[in-house]
Amino acid sequence: MTSDDNQPQLYRLSRRNVLAGLGTIGLASAGAGLGTSAFFSDEESFEDNTLTAGSLDLRVQYEASYDSDGAVQNLADSVMGTQDGDPAGMFYELDDVKPGDSGHVEFCFDIVDNPAYVWACADYSEAENGMSEPEMDVDQTPDEGELADSIEAELVYCDEDGKPIQNGEIVSGSLAEVLDAIRFGAALDGDGVPNVPGEQSPHDTPMTPQGEAAYVTGACICLFWEIPYETVGNEIQTDSLSMNFEFHALQSRHNDGTTNPCLDGTTTVQYDNDWKGQTLGNPTDGSVTTDVAFGPDNVGIRFTFEDDGDGVDFLDTADYSSTNLPVVIDGDADGTHDFQLIWQPNAGFPDAPFGYQENNGGSYSATTALPAGFSAAKNGNEIVFTVPRTEISSTFRLLAYGSTGGEGPIAEVNTDPALGPDFYNSSNAVSFSE
Repeated sequence: MTSDDNQPQLYRLSRRNVLAGLGTIGLASAGAGLGTSAFFSDEESFEDNTLTAGSLDLRVQYEASYDSDGAVQNLADSVMGTQDGDPAGMFYELDDVKPGDSGHVEFCFDIVDNPAYVWACADYSEAENGMSEPEMDVDQTPDEGELADSIEAELVYCDEDGKPIQNGEIVSGSLAEVLDAIRFGAALDGDGVPNVPGEQSPHDTPMTPQGEAAYVTGACICLFWEIPYETVGNEIQTDSLSMNFEFHALQSRHNDGTTNPCLDGTTTVQYDNDWKGQTLGNPTDGSVTTDVAFGPDNVGIRFTFEDDGDGVDFLDTADYSSTNLPVVIDGDADGTHDFQLIWQPNAGFPDAPFGYQENNGGSYSATTALPAGFSAAKNGNEIVFTVPRTEISSTFRLLAYGSTGGEGPIAEVNTDPALGPDFYNSSNAVSFSE
């Protein structure tokens, strides 16, 4: 995991997957995972001149419910339990989910030995699974599932009984929007108050159950979902969705709460206003940060542009009519880039403003829509791509070349920007590993 030199080293003590399911039309599977991480340098004791390190153990308690036609099932025998390191089996599998159905998944956190900051991250994938005749009449995307966009969802802080905490909404929208919002990590507040990283409270409420080891805890989180029957119909027939959660606990002592364990790599570069060797017509200062998060199904790649507040923005077509961001990927780090992902709003792409080009052995194909399983979005000053794990190995290389079409600066993400971009050879690209 990449980290700044002035940050304490992050040690990942354990990371396990636990499966959980979210129902779909026909077939469903989903997952949840947990992990623990800690800064060990602060928790020591001396006993007979022996140095002993402290410990941090995250236990996640979970439960779920499902409401179909007003018949609420708590599913207590199969969807309640505690995950503590060892993989668990499918615990929330629903068949024949349809418009009008709803349910919830709840996670509560017990941390042994040390108060901790808790983080959540998520990943998901969809499949169309063929198309029935009624679906063909209304669905024009035979390779893409619509379930995540069709489910309404809300992620909130809640108590251990699943009751939402007042003013405790973390994010709401479609299920796709909710999961995308925490793909790169969400800092959970121990008091159930929505906060930004660095301002959240740790999970530090002491608990001393009779006959059991003491631990600390804090607010739980609940994901409530519903398929609205008023607006969703045959377009979701046969579609399936796989959803995965991952949780991390980081010791709160000597930790400001900003370290994000959901990121597997990050790098920041400054805008280059000298790339032409002459005065630019419309210069501006700023930076772009690249974040990478490996998930079970996809790899998330996020570019965050931070402008200097002078009113000129790198991604604003009103300031730079030809602004664009091509991202070149060497999926297996073998030295040759495999494909390009492109954001270029004024290029007239088939899947505007995003495009895809494949390296065909020395030349790139014509720009096409993103392949099935890929996704992209621009939200404010962020551009996010998700790439299926089938296209990216545990180590890959990336080069990005943000351009303002010659009017202003460039933003080049590679190991040595002085060498200029190479869209074929990846030796100068930035390497990211899981």
